[in-house]
Amino acid sequence: MTSPSTSGMLGAAFDAVLFDAVLFDMDGTLIDSTPAVERSWLQWAGEYGVEQSFRDGGHGQPARDLVASLVSEQQFSEAYARIQQIETGDIDGITVLPGVEATLVAIDAHRKAIVTSCTRALAEARIGAAGIVAPDLVITVDDVEFGKPHPHPFLAGAAGLGFDPARCLVIEDAPAGLASGRAAGCVTIGVAGTHSRADLDADLVVDSLTELVFTSTGAGVTVTRAD
Repeated sequence: MTSPSTSGMLGAAFDAVLFDAVLFDMDGTLIDSTPAVERSWLQWAGEYGVEQSFRDGGHGQPARDLVASLVSEQQFSEAYARIQQIETGDIDGITVLPGVEATLVAIDAHRKAIVTSCTRALAEARIGAAGIVAPDLVITVDDVEFGKPHPHPFLAGAAGLGFDPARCLVIEDAPAGLASGRAAGCVTIGVAGTHSRADLDADLVVDSLTELVFTSTGAGVTVTRAD
């Protein structure tokens, strides 16, 4: 059994790696909210006269940062409040992704957390719509000064669980989130889907959590390949 501090890159043939905790992104990693996200942001963009090309590269970043990059300083407060209103009101079609329920059940409560760029209200709405049992610790953009790709979110997740981030595993679907996890000193796994495998700079990239098996032990959480 290897620890993340000595394993280096997980690679395609890793045996079993032991972590203190697993920090999960939410949208695109645990739940599929893409249809709702698309509808919400297209409606918002139409209301504020923003070109649809803004969506390129925006996934994984906090809405407040994306809005700030698209509207004037004078419009920001109103525009940010509006996207929050639209998103929390549109949760149709949000579903849990393959392998997620088994993964969350397999990891002990004190060794897992969600770290999302959503606000607290939006995270709760989407978690409820997907029907997953969320970890006790959910870090949202409301809890940090700087959102992804800054390391603050995953540093907060590790601190909230009481573990060294260097011994935590980050699972993400977006380049911004993987950059955040890397900057925090965590080992990273990218889940393809929202982005192509080629776009995900991670220690390991999988197409689904069904490819991995998580097992809690007294010493931590092991990650192995599914048969």
